[in-house]
Amino acid sequence: MSIIFLEQTEVPTHYTNIVPFLPKPLDPPLHPGTKKPLIPSDLEPIFPKALIAQEMSAEPLVEIPAIVRQAYMLYRPTPLVRAERLEKALGTKAKIYFKNESVSPVGSHKLNTALAQVYYNQQEGIKRIATETGAGQWGTALSFACQMFGLECVIYMVKTSFESKPYRKIMMNLFGGTCHPSPSDLTEFGRKVLAEHPDSTGSLGIAISEAIEDTVTHPNTRYALGSVLNHVLLHQTIIGQEAIKQLAKAGDYPDVIVGCHGGGSNFAGISFPFLIEKLQGKKSVRAIAVEPESCPTLTKGEYRYDAGDTAGMTPLLSMYTLGKEYMPDPIHAGGLRYHGASPIVSQLHHEGVIEARAYNQKEVFEAGVLFAKAEGIVPAPESCHAIKGAIDEALVAKESGEAKTILFCLSGHGHFDMVGYEKYLAGNI
Repeated sequence: MSIIFLEQTEVPTHYTNIVPFLPKPLDPPLHPGTKKPLIPSDLEPIFPKALIAQEMSAEPLVEIPAIVRQAYMLYRPTPLVRAERLEKALGTKAKIYFKNESVSPVGSHKLNTALAQVYYNQQEGIKRIATETGAGQWGTALSFACQMFGLECVIYMVKTSFESKPYRKIMMNLFGGTCHPSPSDLTEFGRKVLAEHPDSTGSLGIAISEAIEDTVTHPNTRYALGSVLNHVLLHQTIIGQEAIKQLAKAGDYPDVIVGCHGGGSNFAGISFPFLIEKLQGKKSVRAIAVEPESCPTLTKGEYRYDAGDTAGMTPLLSMYTLGKEYMPDPIHAGGLRYHGASPIVSQLHHEGVIEARAYNQKEVFEAGVLFAKAEGIVPAPESCHAIKGAIDEALVAKESGEAKTILFCLSGHGHFDMVGYEKYLAGNI
C-alpha cells in the first residue's frame, strides 16, 4: 500500500460544475402541480436561496465559502491510496487506486455536502433541518454538520436500515440528531403507508416524502438531500479535484473510474472533474457507475420525468427511474436503494458518456471481503459495489495483459455494517 497525500493548502477553493460542459442542456425540473418548468421561488419553501442558485447554476466554478473550507480541514484532503496488495492478490498488471473518503469524522463522503448545505441554511436564519437517510451515512453527516453550525436535525431513516444498523442511529443521536424509522406515524403520508402496508420495510422515496412533509409543516425548517440534485453533486466534486492532483504527483491518470451508484453523489464526486476534461476533449477516460441488481436504476430503469419521492411532493426530474413507488428488496447497501438517479448522471448515461452495470449482493460482499483482507479496511456495502467494479476491470486487464490504471471511490467504511458481513460469512447471502 502506498499513500499519496496533499497539503491542507491544496484543498480545493471552488467546486467544479459539470453542467456547462454537458453534451446538451439539462431538461428543466417541473413543478409537481402545474407540470411547468420550475422557477427559483418554487423551491424556497424547502431550500435556502443560496442552494437554489447553485441548483440552477451554469457557472463552471462555484466558490467554497471560507468557513466551509475551514470545516473541511477536519479531514481533507483525504488520502489517495495505491492498492498494491489488492493488485498482488488479483495477479494483475493494472494499477488500482482508491480515494479514501471513509476517513471523515462520520466515516463517509456525505459530510462534503452536509457541511455546505447546513452552512447555507444557517446563513439564512434557518434553525431546523429535516431529511431522510438510507443506510444512515447521510443522516450521520447531517447531524454532525448541524451540531457544528447550531441547527436542529430531524432524520427519517428507512425502516429496514433503522432496524439492521442500530449503531447508525446512535451515532446520529450522539451528534444531536433525532432519528425516526420510516414509514413513521409522525407524518400524514407515513401513517397512510402504514395503514396500507403495516409491515413495510420502507424506501428512500417514502422517507423523502416524510421529510418534506415535516419541512413544510414546521416553522423555520428546510429540507436537505444527500444525493441526486445538482447542488449536492457539485459539493462532492472536491473528491475528484483532489484525486487529479494526487494522481499527477504519482505521474498517473486513470483509464477507468468506478463509483457505486444510488442517487449519484459519490460517483459524481470522484468522476465529474475527470469527465469535465473528457468533455472538453483534453483526456480520455471511462467512468462506470455500479448499482445493485435489486435496484437497477441506470441499467433497467426508464429515462423519463418522475417524482423523486413516493408521495409525488418533489419536483419532477428527467432521470432514469424504476418508478416512484418501486420497493427494492431490503439489501444491506441501504444507501443504494433509490428508485431514481441524478438528472446529470442520467443524461451522461443516456448520451453514452458513462457506463453502468449491476451486481448481486453476494458477489459484492465477496469483493468487499477480498479488499478488507488485502488492504485492511472494512468497506461499507455501498462501497463494495465500486470495489467489485474495480476488481472486474483489473481482471479484464489481467486477461488482456494491459497495464491500465483504475481509480475508485471508497465512499465509506463498514464498521456499522457487521450484520451484513456476518450473514455473508455464514453463507446466508
